[in-house]
Amino acid sequence: MLRDLGRRNRVRLKTQILLRWIALAGQTAAALVAALVYGLVFPIGPVAITIGAAGILNLLAGFLLPATRRLSEGESTAMLVFDIAQLSVLLWLTGGLDNPFALLMLAPVTISATMLRLPGVLLISGLALASVTALWLWNRPVLSPQMVALTLPELLRFGFWLALAIGITFIALYVRRVTLEMQAMGDALAATQLALAREQKLTDLGGVVAAAAHEMGTPLATITLTASELVDDLSDNPELAEDAALIRTQAMRCRDILRSMGRAGKEDTHLRQAPLEAVVREAAEPHLARGREVVFAVGAEAGNGAGEELEAQPLIHRRPEIVHGLRNLIQNAVDFAEGRVEIDLSWTESSIMVKIEDDGPGFPPGLIGRIGDPFMRSRRRPGYEGMGLGLFIAKTLLERSGARLSFANGGERLRASGAAAGGAIVMVAWPRQTLEAAATVRPANPHFLPWDGAPRS
Repeated sequence: MLRDLGRRNRVRLKTQILLRWIALAGQTAAALVAALVYGLVFPIGPVAITIGAAGILNLLAGFLLPATRRLSEGESTAMLVFDIAQLSVLLWLTGGLDNPFALLMLAPVTISATMLRLPGVLLISGLALASVTALWLWNRPVLSPQMVALTLPELLRFGFWLALAIGITFIALYVRRVTLEMQAMGDALAATQLALAREQKLTDLGGVVAAAAHEMGTPLATITLTASELVDDLSDNPELAEDAALIRTQAMRCRDILRSMGRAGKEDTHLRQAPLEAVVREAAEPHLARGREVVFAVGAEAGNGAGEELEAQPLIHRRPEIVHGLRNLIQNAVDFAEGRVEIDLSWTESSIMVKIEDDGPGFPPGLIGRIGDPFMRSRRRPGYEGMGLGLFIAKTLLERSGARLSFANGGERLRASGAAAGGAIVMVAWPRQTLEAAATVRPANPHFLPWDGAPRS
């Protein structure tokens, strides 16, 4: 997605024209003040021609092209090249680096770093560096009213050139880096919102299905009753009676299908609360049959003796962001596990924790602090393609629900292949009052079914 940076950051022609008019107004004002107020001597005619050339280009662009047009990368590069060339000629006529307005050479470099891809940034930055170097070596000095050349000492001029050269390089690198990170964050946040919206739509779809099943129940019951009566009335006509029986059978089949869909829809929309294990198992369900052993361990973290009854399992709010975030974390663990993924559910009086641990290669130690940043491959495995977006989405969604996430590597243990390795560990912890619903239920067994609100025997 970052390859499209230049395409996504296209600027309107109207914006470029407006900025150039502002620059030309400033150049004209500076020239007039220097000549009329301070009486400085410089070639006014060539300066006016140089400023006028940029004005003519602006007028032509405004008349020949629609103002709403967005410039392509090539067109933006050409305009920035022209701006640097025009500013260089203007500075050459007015003292070169002895002119403090040489600082404006940083403006095209900054703009290119936000709009263009790397080749365009390198072109504009290189051209700006070449221009300030040429202006340091060759220029026409500005004269005072007493016809004395206004020049800086050679050491100061060299220092100004060095400052401009470093500034051009630093700004090009820094602004481009920040722009890339902002673009990546914007893309990742858009993907996060899309994932959450998709999860919410699936939940809402269940409500539509349940409502449709309810509304269709009465017409299908009427069709079934009428078909049954027709079967009785057509007992003397076997062919018609067989058709009526077929209608009744198919109507009953439709009723059963809608009843099943309605039940599933009610579970999706009305199951706003569920035991902790039920929510985690729902998140893990798409990855339970992918060739890795996924083991669940459920228990309160408070110290319970061997004979003490296990503390009641928390009943939590079943939110789409929690389900989708945990699903992404479990998917990442299954992707990199050698053969086993452990999901530990625990709770205290103040916290609810979910720990996801695999027996894979673990996180690269030098990148643990950056895990969760978009477009960063947080795990390494030959043949695996990933950009870290799944972990970013999971981290963003879970933190939105109030969770705190931590990433670490486990101790040495045996993989399924027999080699020693420390796998990755992801710990998700919520404040209990943030996640827990009003009631609790008994601990679920490993084959827990979705809770429908009815008491269990």
